[in-house]
Amino acid sequence: MSASSIPWFYKLFLLYIEPVSALAGAYYAALRPSDYLRDLTLPQTSYATASDALPNPALSPEIAASLFQLANLYLLFALNEHLVLSSTNSLTTWRRLLFCLLVADFGHLATLVPLVSGASVGSGLGWDVYYRVWDWNAMMWGSIGFVYLGASTRIAFLLGVGLQQPAVKGKKRA
Repeated sequence: MSASSIPWFYKLFLLYIEPVSALAGAYYAALRPSDYLRDLTLPQTSYATASDALPNPALSPEIAASLFQLANLYLLFALNEHLVLSSTNSLTTWRRLLFCLLVADFGHLATLVPLVSGASVGSGLGWDVYYRVWDWNAMMWGSIGFVYLGASTRIAFLLGVGLQQPAVKGKKRA
């Protein structure tokens, strides 16, 4: 199957929408780090927000370096997804890259566990952070909801949903 036979939804989402979203994540992590950290919380909860818990709005060198590294990884994600997938007609390459990005999706969701368990800043968001969509702010929609969409899209692609299946070649019967 060539890339031209890949359904438009996959191409639109995986080549354009998701890479642009990753660039937005890179922008906030690198250039608006206080906003990035502040928004890692649910509104209207009894939990402490990152900005309440930080004694000083200035970021420590360690946190700043970590956020720059995160921004770099968002940039890598965006470039890797767009440039690799848009440069090949190989369904095998698409599947391999999307599998790797699916692993990254689960890793990204797992990074919220310190917030859930309270092992980090604040008293934790609770496990309900993964499903309390009515309380999500823009950051939570990006960090959870959009990751759900990306992972679901990758799972659907890997399962062959919407993809034309090549004809099975076998021996001719006499």
